[in-house]
Amino acid sequence: MIRLMLAEDMHLIRKALVALLSSEDDLEVVAEADKGEDIVRLGCLRRPDVAVLDIGLPGVDGLTAAAELHRRLPSCKTVVLTGLGTPTALRKALDANVRGYVVKDASPAHLIDCIRRVAAGERVIDPELAVAALDADSNPLTARELDVLETAAGGATVCEIAARLSLSQGTVRNYMSRILGKVGARSRVEAIQIASECGWLWPSAGRDIGILRYRPRR
Repeated sequence: MIRLMLAEDMHLIRKALVALLSSEDDLEVVAEADKGEDIVRLGCLRRPDVAVLDIGLPGVDGLTAAAELHRRLPSCKTVVLTGLGTPTALRKALDANVRGYVVKDASPAHLIDCIRRVAAGERVIDPELAVAALDADSNPLTARELDVLETAAGGATVCEIAARLSLSQGTVRNYMSRILGKVGARSRVEAIQIASECGWLWPSAGRDIGILRYRPRR
């Protein structure tokens, strides 16, 4: 029997997944979570074999929780179930020691097969997404420039970016000027779109204003 923990904040989706997975003779859901901060606590308490986690959870995101769960309970393997089928999301998932990556439009059979294979010690990543991650354009931006651009993508003004990142407003403007030059953009919004399309930005950065949508360049 493979013991599972499921973390999904949308109640209907979570209960549908519990019903789906529990219908399999070799799968048992032993814990459910609807927010990220409960994952490690429930994992250590219930000790599942596989944790199936959404990325976009309230509070602590699924990948941060996955990394901490791996540190605290390395015997529990993690499968990410997400709508974020982007190279950036995949790279972050691999950095968090995720063993399986399944997008939410995959078939139920694919998810179940992924769980079984991960429980058996395999790593299961969609081949097309893995190729996209390898082929993603080289990122010219430094880590600090990405911090500035991701904060800007959330709708923050120069003053707000400076306050959040403990920078002066002049420094933020200098960063933005360098960012525009590096990515070949004429405006902040265009720079955010270019960086998003190339898979350099974490997709949730622009969630509030809806400007980040991953579209592979042709």
